[in-house]
Amino acid sequence: MDPSGFRLPLGQRTLIMGVLNVTPDSFSDGGDFASTQAAAAHARRLAAEGADLIDIGGESTRPGSKGVSVETELARVVPVFEALGGGLPAALSVDTTKAAVARACLERGATLVNDVSAGRFDPGILDEVAAAGPYLVLMHMQGNPQTMQADPTYKDVVSEVVAFLQERAEAAAARGVARDRIIVDPGIGFGKTLEHNLALLRAVPRLKSLGFPVMVGASRKSLFKALLGLEEPKARDAATAQLTAVLAAQGVDIVRVHEVPSNLRAARLGDSLRRAA
Repeated sequence: MDPSGFRLPLGQRTLIMGVLNVTPDSFSDGGDFASTQAAAAHARRLAAEGADLIDIGGESTRPGSKGVSVETELARVVPVFEALGGGLPAALSVDTTKAAVARACLERGATLVNDVSAGRFDPGILDEVAAAGPYLVLMHMQGNPQTMQADPTYKDVVSEVVAFLQERAEAAAARGVARDRIIVDPGIGFGKTLEHNLALLRAVPRLKSLGFPVMVGASRKSLFKALLGLEEPKARDAATAQLTAVLAAQGVDIVRVHEVPSNLRAARLGDSLRRAA
């Protein structure tokens, strides 16, 4: 599939991005889908359950995680893209900060690049996106995965995140990325306290004011432990779906989730509430 010719139905409804971590150390499902066979089977399951996109990542970005080499990341994700081919009813996304990984996956069917560094860790990723024409998610993160939760500090978290996303969108556009392919993400849990996360979740209208589609990934994150006492990440799916309904009602364009069916129902509920309003 030519990434530049692919179109997401953004603005029509809240889209569901299913998470597929091909890693041994992700916070929620590390090791669950480390083999190519298990990963491809899970991707097909997520698509059959109604995911609009499958986000495939080969490097954990949980707090405290260390990066992996380009070679390691390629060895994890490329076989999964090759195993899936082009037969899924869901679009494929690659979750990476590396230009070489993005390029390899775009050559194998990816139509979206999800960069948690917003093009800061490897600016060449912006050139790859500009050349191939996929969608690009630019996410806010304070620091890097190793340091981001050490002492996250802001004077005004919403204003600072909005300003950062505006700056990164302009940087991407300056490298040739089409503006209508840019999506922004406030980076829930990436260099934020509970209070920072809650402020950003309440600030969807401010994020939307940038003029780009908004993606939010809060699935199974520690804010549900802090708020609801849910220790086990996989026990946070119901709470994640409840938040999805709220986000969809506010007009969030994409939610990135581990469990599809309940979040799909929640998104449709939120969409209906938004339309009714």
